Amino acid sequence: MLMSTREPWGSDAATPGAAPYDHFNLGDHVGDDPAVVMRHREWLAQACGARPVWLEQVHGHRVVRLSSQGERLVVDGSACEPDAPIVADGSFTTEPGLVCTAMVADCLPVLLAAPQGRGVAALHAGWRGLCGAGVDMAGQGVIEKGVAALCEGCACEPADLMAWLGPCIGPTAFEVGADVLAGFGVAPAEVHPAFQVAPPVQGQAKWHADLAWLGRQRLLALGVRQIDGGQWCTVSESARFFSFRRDGVTGRQAACIWLVD
Repeated sequence: MLMSTREPWGSDAATPGAAPYDHFNLGDHVGDDPAVVMRHREWLAQACGARPVWLEQVHGHRVVRLSSQGERLVVDGSACEPDAPIVADGSFTTEPGLVCTAMVADCLPVLLAAPQGRGVAALHAGWRGLCGAGVDMAGQGVIEKGVAALCEGCACEPADLMAWLGPCIGPTAFEVGADVLAGFGVAPAEVHPAFQVAPPVQGQAKWHADLAWLGRQRLLALGVRQIDGGQWCTVSESARFFSFRRDGVTGRQAACIWLVD
């Protein structure tokens, strides 16, 4: 398991770029120099000793299975063309050599590990993907889909899994409106541990939301009991993390997990 930050781990790891992408940006969709991003991704692959698989994340709940046929990447049983986008917000694998990644800059990365090294998963959970509020999601968020996929693929139960919550926007920085409360089935007048009333903005009611707490509760509701992490705020820790909410145009860090031989 590895969590990148905007600061690289070695003096020669990053190619300094122009702000706001300076330091160790891994996002190739945010306007940074593609050659610089590629060098950062290559360095990350060397650090992992395995092949990171990058997703085109859309705040949904699709979780794909990653495998390989020689040098070919296989996604959900079909060979993937080298530059073809993989549209999903989570991935899992039962094979060594493939790195499941969740790229973030305020959303919650969730890493899962099955027992005895049977499999691992990485999930990208923004509030829509977390609560299952997107089109055709029917309340089934990416955590529900990810836990189910990994357990099925590894023949285990949720209680057997270990989960780690990475850095995300913290509860004092994540200001949300009534639409977010509705997505989680919370009434505006309800007293709820994940939503604290914030000063209104231009007459509109606002709340501070605890994304990591919400992710933890989703895991607990599924029967996952071994949960760690979730204490870092991407917005307030500007020296360590990129944050879209803080900076608008910015880079991306990634949470990575993989199996070793």
